[in-house]
Amino acid sequence: MKFEKVLSLTMIFFSCAAFLSGCGNKATDSQGEAADAQKQSATIKVWAMGEEAKKVADAAKPFEEKTGYKVEVQAIPWDGAHDKLLTAVASKSGPDVIQLGTSWMAEFVDAGAILDMTDHIKDYDNLKSENFFSGSFETTQFAGKTYGIPWYVDTRVLFYRTDILESVGYPEAPKTWEELKDVSAKLHARGSDKYGMSFDPKEQSTVFMLANQAGAKFYGTEPDLNFDSKEFIETVTYMDSFFKDGEVPVDLAIVDPISLMIDDGIAPMMISGPWTINLINESAPQISGKWATAELPEGPVNNDSILGGSNLTIFQYSKNIDASLEFIDYMSSAETQADWFELTSVLPANTKAWDMSEKLSEDPDFMVFGEQLKKAKALPLIPQFEEIAQTWLMNFETIYRGNADIEETVNEFNEKVQEILN
Repeated sequence: MKFEKVLSLTMIFFSCAAFLSGCGNKATDSQGEAADAQKQSATIKVWAMGEEAKKVADAAKPFEEKTGYKVEVQAIPWDGAHDKLLTAVASKSGPDVIQLGTSWMAEFVDAGAILDMTDHIKDYDNLKSENFFSGSFETTQFAGKTYGIPWYVDTRVLFYRTDILESVGYPEAPKTWEELKDVSAKLHARGSDKYGMSFDPKEQSTVFMLANQAGAKFYGTEPDLNFDSKEFIETVTYMDSFFKDGEVPVDLAIVDPISLMIDDGIAPMMISGPWTINLINESAPQISGKWATAELPEGPVNNDSILGGSNLTIFQYSKNIDASLEFIDYMSSAETQADWFELTSVLPANTKAWDMSEKLSEDPDFMVFGEQLKKAKALPLIPQFEEIAQTWLMNFETIYRGNADIEETVNEFNEKVQEILN
């Protein structure tokens, strides 16, 4: 009797265990199905800027098919993007992923609008700093924390007419500031309506880029913004000499510097970005083989260029942080960035993507950009930089147009900068 009772209890125990185990599996399966269903219905809202933004949806299709997420892209023109972002910050209502130009990072990090991604990066192989140009990853760093991932980059190099420079004794591009000034003088000597190069006096980055080449440190999150330094005064004096000596057209360059390089080589040199390659190829096939790119001439200290581009960030108030991280991880892979270049012609921030693209790894003009990017630094990553830059342009105009004293004007500008900073 005892044996029968024990046997009966044992059978009941195993029956219950089997039942509970089955219930547990069903609960786990149910939770997994619910998670999958939630993932299938999750929508990642992306705000992207510029013309290339219209193609983000195409680039995201493989990601949607692989993950089940839906990517909803809103393309925003650059001229309206800033105000739209400020509205989103104020309302705490916006997208999940935001494309931010590198020069806007400081402002929106300072406003508390962007998620600190530092603790998440270790979980995603494509988001690690070693994948990117060092200068591009620096644009995401504030107070030792990471607030974005580089998406695409641009920098500045020298474009020049090889045939025209050769005609004045320069079979290669000028390699130093001295050579740039010398060849500009020789090119201007061709006639009163001929110039050496075009400097757009309204381009705010030029003076900071050249000042860095002279030894100033106007880059990163802790720039040394003492503009009364000898390096800055030396740079302004150098730039102004091109205007004073008639080697740069004051007004024509603002209209269309590319046409000046193309049309009879009125100004056969210019400093510009990667978009210029396609513009020349498409608009001026007649000078094919008669132009090239070169790294910037070296200043007193280096030939560093500026680094621009865009980063992918996550809105601080996003409800889809994990999904957004997955999307950015996908967009940051070397394969995706190589495909993105073929789709849009913007330069990938992931250095491995350059080896995957035949054009980037074999076309001499693009290869120059790849080399220059290794020596490119971001403009000052501080919220006040835009105001400082615009203030400088107004001051510089009094120099190259009004012959204002350089040192006096620079000292006045430096005082204004300290007021802005304080």
